[in-house]
Amino acid sequence: QPQLVESGGRLVQAGGSLRLSCAGSGRTFSSYAIGWFRQAPGKEREFVAAINFSGGVTYYADSVKGRFTISRDNAKNTIYLQMKSLKSEDTAVYLCAADLRGIGAKVTDYDNWGQGTQVTVSR
Repeated sequence: QPQLVESGGRLVQAGGSLRLSCAGSGRTFSSYAIGWFRQAPGKEREFVAAINFSGGVTYYADSVKGRFTISRDNAKNTIYLQMKSLKSEDTAVYLCAADLRGIGAKVTDYDNWGQGTQVTVSR
């Protein structure tokens, strides 16, 4: 099972851009779909985006379509989340996780969660 570590979160102004990274380890890393999720204070963890094992299939939450792009580089064991046109409502801890069975779009589909990285969008 992969070990995942998120990085890249910081304070950014509304309208700005930011790229998050999810670094994985394990020789079977390329066999798993990877999802990005976020959790704001007092709210449930929610789906943001997911990418299949090869990078050829992606899914996005309606709230981020057209603004966020998920990609992966299996040679580097890294998944990226490129965020643009950031809004205050994007403020949250962002986490990545592996889907061990497919490419789901809900929290319960995923396992092997990272620790998360904080993204704060100022108004």
